[in-house]
Amino acid sequence: MVLMELSKIIITETSDHQIIVLKEKEGQRSFPIVIGLHEAWAIDRAVKGVTTPRPLTHDLISNVIEGLNAEVLRIIINDLKNNTFYAKIIVQQNNSVVEIDSRPSDAIALAMLKNTPIFVAKKVLEEVCKPEYNF
Repeated sequence: MVLMELSKIIITETSDHQIIVLKEKEGQRSFPIVIGLHEAWAIDRAVKGVTTPRPLTHDLISNVIEGLNAEVLRIIINDLKNNTFYAKIIVQQNNSVVEIDSRPSDAIALAMLKNTPIFVAKKVLEEVCKPEYNF
């Protein structure tokens, strides 16, 4: 697995498709992920530390995890199938670790809220960072 960081959030309100870019924390490789507008806003709010009067979906997930005395250890973008990324949220409660299937956008929004590391499987990074695809 390779440690990544959120490098860019590109929000175009006239489009349903937004882009986030992940970059290697200790390297040069980066790649885009196309996400929805609401997910892009959630990630942007989390990065900027903007709170809302009532919890939104990602806040709710964070609150549930916290309320169960659990913590998000990391998120992993673990697969790419038919141009769709797959992710897992790794949560620990006491001595039990659970992997939760997630869309990458939701996992990244949660990672930004909880200041949790983002990892990408090497096989995924090698696939999306081929010279002809490098962003």
